[in-house]
Amino acid sequence: MGNSEKSDVDINQELLKFRDQIDALDLQILGLLNQRARLAQDIGHVKAKTDAPVMRPEREAQVLDKLTNANQGPLSAPHVRTLFKEIMSACRSLEREVHVAFLGPLGTYSEQAVWSFFGHCVQAEPVETIEEAFRQLDAEQVDFAVVPVENSTEGSVARTLDALVDSHASICGEVQLPIHHQLLTQSGSLQGIQKICAHPQALAQCRNWLAQNAPQIQQETVSSNGAAAKLASEDPTVAAIAGQTARERYSLKAVQEHIQDDANNTTRFLVLGKQQPGPSGIDKTSLVASVPNQPGAVYKMLEPMNAQNVSMTRLESRPARTGRWEYYFFIDLQGHQQDAAVARALDDLRQSASFLKVLGSYPAAQRT
Repeated sequence: MGNSEKSDVDINQELLKFRDQIDALDLQILGLLNQRARLAQDIGHVKAKTDAPVMRPEREAQVLDKLTNANQGPLSAPHVRTLFKEIMSACRSLEREVHVAFLGPLGTYSEQAVWSFFGHCVQAEPVETIEEAFRQLDAEQVDFAVVPVENSTEGSVARTLDALVDSHASICGEVQLPIHHQLLTQSGSLQGIQKICAHPQALAQCRNWLAQNAPQIQQETVSSNGAAAKLASEDPTVAAIAGQTARERYSLKAVQEHIQDDANNTTRFLVLGKQQPGPSGIDKTSLVASVPNQPGAVYKMLEPMNAQNVSMTRLESRPARTGRWEYYFFIDLQGHQQDAAVARALDDLRQSASFLKVLGSYPAAQRT
């Protein structure tokens, strides 16, 4: 017993030395963080003279890339990016509070996408519809808006695509968020549950699991998974399909986690603003175009990308809602519109397209 007690004392003394070193480092880190914060305040004063934007997505992407490339561990690259994103968010808030609209209510994946892109030191403002997020941004009631645009299982979000055509907003960033659906209730069981509520896409993404495990329970679509979780928190006969953020916010319990049919289920969100980011080094350009309804028109639309060796990562058609069987083509390209090859391809495309709108060039979410 004596040897054991002596061993415990030795271990505690050894731990105390490490803890003392950590405490000293924490004080150094705190001093450096406040030094960085004061510089951010100085930058804010300079920006205020010219009404420059408080956030430059391409600059923040470059900073994170530089730090990730310089990292030698043991912290992983995602850890480094997460830590410094929050540091930049806190410092940015000292320049000016940033307001971000997102598809609410609280607890949605859209809210999670806001924190993922901006960090937690912004004013996130839930709205009831995707169209309202665009409206608030166009009316300059908020600085940015975050909206879902496509899911790896269920495809594109039509309401976002339609709003992009008419809005004056520019795409200035993107978030690719893994979607892990949970079936949530007040009790953590399905006993007494009369209906399962979720956004239509969430129900579709969990179709097989629901058919096997809850075939007898009525399904009801609502405006968002956050709205479903709120309903479940108010009614013990309602179950919701939602994520961890909603589970925590509404104090629900999981009947089952990871009920999505595709383990790699991912939703892509667009970050919309009024500014047009410069090149970050790893960028995307999104555009929408239409062409005359004649033979070879689509081929002519795509040929400039091939001729300029510009990689196209997405092509999707959508009815133009004119009633004349006309279509818009939504296209994502690798590269920035200021890149020489992309600029030439866009110039050539303008010659063949009856309509062309560059929706924005912005830092790509998946960076190498």
